[in-house]
Amino acid sequence: MAIFLHTRVRVSDLDQSIKWYCDHLGFVVKSRSDRSPAGNQIVHLELPGNVPTLELTYSPDYELNVPEDLMHFAISVPDLVACCDELEKAGLEIWPDGWREEFTSGGMKMAFITDPDGYEVELLEDIDEILAELE
Repeated sequence: MAIFLHTRVRVSDLDQSIKWYCDHLGFVVKSRSDRSPAGNQIVHLELPGNVPTLELTYSPDYELNVPEDLMHFAISVPDLVACCDELEKAGLEIWPDGWREEFTSGGMKMAFITDPDGYEVELLEDIDEILAELE
């Protein structure tokens, strides 16, 4: 059986991205390599209790270009309103407009934020019931 391990995103400022994901979403640094075989700096971030990691990669020779609306990843939070209130207090923009009015998709409460490089992060209210139905 296969196990999903990580998703890689390229970043323009590794330390800024580490701080952003750790401070705003609760990630912690699992590992860091300042020199991969390709010459990149790589950091694996994890959310405590989760197997998959978010791999942040910085390459000084690579021009970062994040196409709009190309990709996003989703994170489950126990209370979407409380989470978004904290993120707004920290100066992040929550979208789409009207997300507080029960913006839903397939019965899930959701909102989005954007990281420093333009990657979209989808926030979903606790999805334990939905995941249980899939088992």
